[in-house]
Amino acid sequence: MRVVAKFGGTSLGSGDRINRAADSIAAAVEDGHEIAVVASAMGSTTDDLLDEITFEADEADQAQIVSMGERTSVRMLKAALSARGVDACFLEPGSDDWPVVTDEYGEVDVEETRKRALEVAADLEGVVPVITGFLAEGPDGSITTLGRGGSDTTAVMLGKYMEADEVVIVTDVEGVMTGDPNVVEGARNVGEISVDELRNLSFRGAEVVAPSALSYKDGDLDVRVVHYQHGDLLTGGTSIEGQFENLVDMREEPLACLTVAGRAIRNQPGVFQSLSAALGDHDVNIDAVASGMDTVTFYVDDEEAEFAENILHRQVIEQDALSSVTVDSPLAVVRVTGGELPNRPGIISEIVNPIENARINIHDLITSATSVAIFVDWDDREQTLEITQDLF
Repeated sequence: MRVVAKFGGTSLGSGDRINRAADSIAAAVEDGHEIAVVASAMGSTTDDLLDEITFEADEADQAQIVSMGERTSVRMLKAALSARGVDACFLEPGSDDWPVVTDEYGEVDVEETRKRALEVAADLEGVVPVITGFLAEGPDGSITTLGRGGSDTTAVMLGKYMEADEVVIVTDVEGVMTGDPNVVEGARNVGEISVDELRNLSFRGAEVVAPSALSYKDGDLDVRVVHYQHGDLLTGGTSIEGQFENLVDMREEPLACLTVAGRAIRNQPGVFQSLSAALGDHDVNIDAVASGMDTVTFYVDDEEAEFAENILHRQVIEQDALSSVTVDSPLAVVRVTGGELPNRPGIISEIVNPIENARINIHDLITSATSVAIFVDWDDREQTLEITQDLF
């Protein structure tokens, strides 16, 4: 099996941990697997170096300075592997076999990186390459970086381009947890999670795998997260399933928009819960929710609009904080889901402006970490879908 194993800063944070990492790599090689290693800077080296740049330094100089963390890690880990009789080499920008290159705009040069990655992969049967994460090489040979979480990006990208069977992210957590074990009781490991779920969690603060890395995951590449104390690269942890694709989708059935108004509704604890619970208790499915300072809006199946209106009206009568409920229908929703949406400044205007230029009224716009939902009149659905598909 061909595996790309990425070791995070914590898993390389001391000599003992480097020894532990080397032991796990050596064991996998002994079992006959082809292993490529991506190494982050030891511990908090990168942050420490950045903190010490208290002077004016251009981007090129900063990249050179922060690259020293990864450069040290690969040398340490290569030496530890050699001490175990494993034939290893380290690769960094400037090396003859260095794989990750960027174009003049600082974006990964996909074709060149894929070609170089396959050349590195061709030698995996005889040698273990230890590759600096986070770093790339510009078209002029300069050092560039892949941004925050860049070592994760390096690993998953190389896993894809090297045609690996699996990418293993070795870190300081037991895979993906049901909650933060430092905050909640009884947090446990999640054996499997989808790319969609994890990317949404990652953009909302879950520091497990960098969101940018998951953009490179396809359905043929397994990605797994394991704790550095686990010791076995090939078992345990959390498996990340599926792939994240750009997608434009339109709901086939019409929706109704039910808006409940109330005085300072956001400052009334339990109001939202009571409204959604009332709909749920009567088996009314909520497709989406939006809120304002004095309103809460529920989108439900249009055929259930009258039933849902009566349910919410009873809540309005019972709660002094609520004033009225109204219904607007039929509406359509077009959803844009894509791995790169959160990383594209101005993406909302890119979506909205062409729809506005077509004189289509947008009733509502709801965004999440990785998707945008556009609500329009039912009669405008086909044109909205066509405009949005043209964009993506």
